[in-house]
Amino acid sequence: MHIALAVVGVGVVTAVLRSFPVTNPTTVALSYLLLVLVVASASSLAVAVVTSAVAMLALNYFFFPPIGTLVIADPHNWVALFAFLVVAVVASQLSATARRRAAEALERRNEVARLFDVSRDVLLTTDAEDTTSAVARHVARRFELQVVTVCVPAKEGGWRLAHGGPEDASLDQAVLDRVWAAARGTLEFDATTRSYGGHLALHDGAAPLTLVPVRIGTRPVGIVALGGRPLDPGTADAIGGIVAVAIERARFLDDRRVAELQRQRADLSSALLASLGHDLRTPLTTIRVAIGNVGDPAVDPSLRAEQAGLALEQLDHLAQLLQEILDMARIEARAVNADRQWVTAGAIIDAAVAHVASALRLRRVLVDADDSSEVQVDPRLTSVALAHLLENAARYSPPDSPIEVRAEALADTIRISVTDNGPGIEPQEFERLFEPFVRGRAGLRQRPGTGLGLAITRGLLAAEDGQVWAENVPGRGARFTISVPGPRRSVNLAEPQS
Repeated sequence: MHIALAVVGVGVVTAVLRSFPVTNPTTVALSYLLLVLVVASASSLAVAVVTSAVAMLALNYFFFPPIGTLVIADPHNWVALFAFLVVAVVASQLSATARRRAAEALERRNEVARLFDVSRDVLLTTDAEDTTSAVARHVARRFELQVVTVCVPAKEGGWRLAHGGPEDASLDQAVLDRVWAAARGTLEFDATTRSYGGHLALHDGAAPLTLVPVRIGTRPVGIVALGGRPLDPGTADAIGGIVAVAIERARFLDDRRVAELQRQRADLSSALLASLGHDLRTPLTTIRVAIGNVGDPAVDPSLRAEQAGLALEQLDHLAQLLQEILDMARIEARAVNADRQWVTAGAIIDAAVAHVASALRLRRVLVDADDSSEVQVDPRLTSVALAHLLENAARYSPPDSPIEVRAEALADTIRISVTDNGPGIEPQEFERLFEPFVRGRAGLRQRPGTGLGLAITRGLLAAEDGQVWAENVPGRGARFTISVPGPRRSVNLAEPQS
């Protein structure tokens, strides 16, 4: 197509020159040379050379005497034709070379931009478990490749493959083992291709693949298979380097996560020991004194009865403390499982009030609950979580103020709120309100506590995909709300509503 257009161009130039007419051989030769340069800048070198030959023939046939023949009468015209052909071919060569180098520079720039984009994608990937698959998808998308497969040796033997392109590569384990063995050998750098050794080209059907070792420094960590379009060896090696960084980053993220869990467990253990040392000392001292008074015959019987009641109260406090510690340990070990049952909001509230009856025995609790519907939730987890909120409200609000509990069963959620009519929560305390062993300034002025109640509430609700949040209600203190998802049905129906 390009050759045909070039020949037509020669014909057009010839027709224009003869129509004026132009008879000066220099002017005619320069006109043809200009056409050759235009063709060389817009097409390949072969098309430019063909255009030069056709232009030389047209110059001879139409403008050198005898006109109308390919015979050259004047020997000087042979020199002119040869000089024209040489100049045209050289100019075509130079123009084609410059255009090819410009295209290569543009491709290099695009490759650098793609490598930068993939590097940025890797840095934005924070999920260590999906990093290998994610980087394979990023490489396939940025470089427009049909096949990108990251192969990482598995601990149990064999290979773990992560596919990222539209097509999955069919890789033989023996081929991967061979590339892996070569990658673990002596590392050599080819300055011509700007790549390290170990590449292997596979021509399997219509989709040729290039297997590139993935290295961290000189240590191989995997193999990446690239296919779909030809890639410069240096670019393929750079892609392998980015994949290696992604794999190593995933390992660092996983190690950091494990280290963070270990640090949190160490902090929890230290805080637990400190809390036990502080919160057990007062009840044990009180129980020891009370039992001593109960066993003393000289003590008035009414005082002995009072001391016995005090000892029982402190024993209940110790039992609750140990239960909180056990609940927190189960939450940290992720050993809390939800057992969903059909239950009304009123039944959950009744169970929660009974659970903390000692803390609420002198308090007025106002309940507003709709018992016309049932929701499928775990009644034990939900009621215990609500019990901690009720105990929290009793602890941080004036003794003569009511505690308001409101429950509603929505289409797919049960929502229960507790308003304590107390002083509220200070703004700087919201961020760490549900962390273990965290107590607000108001709590430090009340009776002793572990600071585990709200953390346990959040952990128990999380086991059934529930949530808890807090807010200040102007003039009414703090309000804590729990929300647990679950289907709803009428109490009179046996099947959930659609």
